[in-house]
Amino acid sequence: MSFKQTALREIKTLGLLTLYFAFWFGMMILVRRLILAKYEIEVRGVSLALIGAITVAKVVLVMEHVSLGRWVSRRPVAVDLVLRTLLYTLGVLIAVLLEKAFEARHKAGGFGRALAMVFEQRSIQSTWATTICVSGALFGFNFLTVVRRHFGATALRRLFFATPLAELEAEETRRAGVATAKGPR
Repeated sequence: MSFKQTALREIKTLGLLTLYFAFWFGMMILVRRLILAKYEIEVRGVSLALIGAITVAKVVLVMEHVSLGRWVSRRPVAVDLVLRTLLYTLGVLIAVLLEKAFEARHKAGGFGRALAMVFEQRSIQSTWATTICVSGALFGFNFLTVVRRHFGATALRRLFFATPLAELEAEETRRAGVATAKGPR
């Protein structure tokens, strides 16, 4: 592959992944907006969600190429899935804590004090909520990555965007009939 083809492929992958995370972050903002509307608190942050989506997408693309070691590679795929999700979530938690401390550094009189304040104030609940929501998005991404590796990108696209639901249901019925005809093992 030429440099141009590789660059275009990377840009396309980054764009799709950014759209995926932008959807999740947008849903997170929508849920916050709906919950806080009761208290007449306006929530903003669409631009921050987009920047966050781009950032998380790029970090995840880089981290996909990082091996978790031989021990993990010899275990069931679920181990890699859970470990990657936990590691990515820990990274998100650290990034959110640092971001909140950076925002409050002037008010707190320094970065260290601001970081301590994050744990003492109500903003810790927001930190946990953000981390949990992003963790769900990361798990979904990691799960889809495993499925894509198993079936291949083309088969996965065909499954979701070309195969009618009736065809899937017919195949499921056919398999169930074959399994019943064979009887218990």
